[in-house]
Amino acid sequence: MRIDALLERKSGKVATVRPEASVTEALGLLAEHNIGALVVSTDGSKVDGIVSERDVVRRLQDTGPQILSGQVSAIMSSEVHTCAPSAEVDSLVELMTTRRIRHVPVVEDDRLVGIVSIGDVVKSRMDELEADRKALEDYIYSR
Repeated sequence: MRIDALLERKSGKVATVRPEASVTEALGLLAEHNIGALVVSTDGSKVDGIVSERDVVRRLQDTGPQILSGQVSAIMSSEVHTCAPSAEVDSLVELMTTRRIRHVPVVEDDRLVGIVSIGDVVKSRMDELEADRKALEDYIYSR
């Protein structure tokens, strides 16, 4: 399965946050959208970074609560692994496993077009397994 097929199952909207936003604002967006990561973008289409709940928790531990009033740019990951809509989900699984990341922005022509989480990948796999199970049952019972 390709990433674009996986994205068709999602809303299509990617939650972003500006680099100069406060960490508290980012936490509000994470809670509002019930998600684990935000793409950091100055214009909503270019990927400047990514910030996750884990980034916040780790910086809170290292620095203390003053990090909450600081800018997202201070805690975001600047090295962002992305994928294209035409990429295969299997290659994305390998990337996520190797790099130990849970969210991968989908970029086409240097423009943010989606984001895939490990939860999206697991759901896709579960759907495939269910379809295979049903096909096998139908085959067995039709004989």
